[in-house]
Amino acid sequence: MTERGRLDGQVAFVTGAGGGIGRAIALGLAAAGADVALFEIIPERAEETAARIAELGRQALVLPGDAMDTEALRSAIAATDAAFGRLDILINNAGGVSARPFLEQSERSWRRHIDINLVSMLAATHAAAPIMVREGRGGAILNVASIEAERAAPNFAVYAACKAGMVSFTKSMAVELSGHSIRVNCIAPDHTVTPGNQGNRAGPVDPASWRKPSPGEADAMNRLIPLGREGADAECGDVAVFLCSSLASYVTGVTLPVDGGTWAAGGWVRGSNGKWTLNEGLTFGG
Repeated sequence: MTERGRLDGQVAFVTGAGGGIGRAIALGLAAAGADVALFEIIPERAEETAARIAELGRQALVLPGDAMDTEALRSAIAATDAAFGRLDILINNAGGVSARPFLEQSERSWRRHIDINLVSMLAATHAAAPIMVREGRGGAILNVASIEAERAAPNFAVYAACKAGMVSFTKSMAVELSGHSIRVNCIAPDHTVTPGNQGNRAGPVDPASWRKPSPGEADAMNRLIPLGREGADAECGDVAVFLCSSLASYVTGVTLPVDGGTWAAGGWVRGSNGKWTLNEGLTFGG
């Protein structure tokens, strides 16, 4: 890593930091030299991430809490400021989704989706940005959305609307905070191997418990993705480090897909014959 990619001396706050993309981002930031506050609803996951950060020679602050509890979120950010005396990076990663047709989804479910995916980002940004402004060194805010923010998402309508809101908020905050040299960006993952989408939604991260797809299922999934495989959470971590470092010092207000090309493909799928197809019978290339 070049010196401009280093984050030595900086402090990051990561929501949903105990598993999957949040954990990978936390570890990536620590590997680049940052100390990291870990806000996580499952304490044992945060403790495991903290132990890995300690192995990297950085400090970790474990802050158990639910991202849907905005007061707990604000208190955790205040505790980070009290412990380190600064805050340079905010990662709004916490989120969640359940698949259901909108007309079968209860209002309680809508509100839970909105609280965890959208309101948590608003609350964390509202609490963290003033610390960055106070310190006068600028900062970086990174929101973890999804490519579902910018395409139809049947059975995920409320989730997709929240992610679209994240993308819009990213642009507005990039402009509002630009005078303080605070950059605000967004990543949009798609198919990424994480504990949550492998059914490991509670307790410690245990890959041994994850269901292994059949060869046919794996092939069908991989043909949806131009690069031919699901993403690794560490690949989101690498992009997050780039966007939070001075390597991206002139980048703000962008949403960067980290999806192996699925957004670019726009619905084109590689058929079993190796040709790209869009709808039935229409193929192109080899």
